[in-house]
Amino acid sequence: ERRDERYGLATLCVGGGMGIATVVERL
Repeated sequence: ERRDERYGLATLCVGGGMGIATVVERL
């Protein structure tokens, strides 16, 4: 279960980074 949580956090970090990059590009 702990491994799944780590992968989940990594996915959120990557997804958040992509979202931020997209917003910055739009600005």
